[in-house]
Amino acid sequence: MFTGIIYLRGQWQGVQRSGDALCRARVELLGECPADLVIGESIAVNGCCLTLVEQQGNIIGFDLLQETLDRTALGTLKSGSLVNLERSLQVADRFGGHFVTGHIDQPGKVAYFGPDGKDYRITVAFDPQYQNLVVEKGCIAIDGISLTVAATENNTLSVYLIPHTLRETNLQQLEAGSLVNLEFDLLAKYVARNRICQ
Repeated sequence: MFTGIIYLRGQWQGVQRSGDALCRARVELLGECPADLVIGESIAVNGCCLTLVEQQGNIIGFDLLQETLDRTALGTLKSGSLVNLERSLQVADRFGGHFVTGHIDQPGKVAYFGPDGKDYRITVAFDPQYQNLVVEKGCIAIDGISLTVAATENNTLSVYLIPHTLRETNLQQLEAGSLVNLEFDLLAKYVARNRICQ
């Protein structure tokens, strides 16, 4: 379980195939490597919950299934791309964002990224099947970042960024057409499921 508050960033080093379905992705941590990283722990990479299987200095590695590459935007990353990293929630941690599982619902396509008055706005197009999970002032995780939906229409959602978020995450490298990982609000999913089952 994660909260969508990004404390670490890294640079994507690429993916090496190691079999029919399994491949190894490596990320170089930017800044000081946490001293208490443990092989086997969960780390969200651009919002995708992955298992740490390798650490050599500031380089960490994760095994990816083809399923992960097919259902997320990780497969579109280029070597050197910035990625957002979040370690899993611990008991007694501050809970600054919202419940983020690290299980990506779909990649969304950036329709607009840029200034909107004095603010920065991202508008992302997504599959219409998820429209009932998106509400104004609700939560959305974009590349693992907990953000507030400012507006939604025609199967798009818009969020605004404060300068800190823009500066400290990978969102600064976005442009129209970029793919981002979307995880819709967990509570909205349960509400929607309950309505279907009644």
